[in-house]
Amino acid sequence: MAEECCFLSKELSIVKPPKKSHLALRMFVLSVAMICGVYICLVCLKQIGNQSVPRVMKFEVTEESCYNPGISPSEISYLHYPKPSTFRRNECACTPVRFFAILSMQRSGSGWFETLMNSHPNISSNGEVFSVKERRNNMSSITRTLNKVYNLDWYSSASKNECTAAVGLKWMLNQGLMTNHEEIAKYFNERGVSTILLFRRNLLRRMVSQLANDHDRIAKQLNGKHKAHVHSEYEADVLAKYKPVINATEMISSLRYSTECVKNALGYFNGTRHMVLYYEDLISNHTKLVDVLDFLRLPRRHLVSRQVKIHRKPLDKQVENLDVVVNALKGTEYERFLSADYTL
Repeated sequence: MAEECCFLSKELSIVKPPKKSHLALRMFVLSVAMICGVYICLVCLKQIGNQSVPRVMKFEVTEESCYNPGISPSEISYLHYPKPSTFRRNECACTPVRFFAILSMQRSGSGWFETLMNSHPNISSNGEVFSVKERRNNMSSITRTLNKVYNLDWYSSASKNECTAAVGLKWMLNQGLMTNHEEIAKYFNERGVSTILLFRRNLLRRMVSQLANDHDRIAKQLNGKHKAHVHSEYEADVLAKYKPVINATEMISSLRYSTECVKNALGYFNGTRHMVLYYEDLISNHTKLVDVLDFLRLPRRHLVSRQVKIHRKPLDKQVENLDVVVNALKGTEYERFLSADYTL
């Protein structure tokens, strides 16, 4: 009996170790479960945190996601969906934006024309961006500046809201445009930029305007300030009182140079999607503005400007030595500039 008890006691002593092993295993499983639970909780909290950010902020618009089957294939390369770094286009992210550039010469009506364009709620034309020399030092700086404008990241008084449908700038021929015309024309074609070439037929009247403007830079006739454009008839009359004296000896060569500049510009950018405008036509035929909106594929609107024309009188009231000018132009190809080419 004692031996049996002893034997049973030994059996019991053999059975106990497995019980301790089961307890350790349970503790191990419990620890793993707790670690997994903590990890799952952390993942869930992270997902909840991400969901608190508006989904529109994470949605990346691509041209494919904004695809419109109603758009003609020939127009696709001129439709863009910029992603500005300074703001978000939100509900207008899929509103296509057209790029344009107004190519012109000083005192050719480009300032007045641009104010007309900017009166349209969907157009942003940012002025003479390249009047600052550093922006046109080389093609790299030109490209960098153009990219900023066309990405809607250029801030100016003309900047509209996120629903801008056409963005561009005014670019004078003497602001690096002619020097880099090949690279610029290539950029326009690659980026789908539409060009509006705006010039003045009567280059003699342009010369008068330019000489008068140069005089006011020094004289500052309006309260000691120079004004290239005015917004009242009073201001226009003050500036128009100055009658420049034209150097008849240099006049022909100057007119010839201006004519060549216009001719070259028309040739250089003839391979881009373009339209040609003349200041005289805009003055006498306001339907030309409708043509511009149709060219940019924008809704037609009544365009207005607060600018007032300065030189509204006949040439004999605007040029001090008109008799000398008339004699110098007689028999030349520029004699036609002596005739009025529009009425106000």
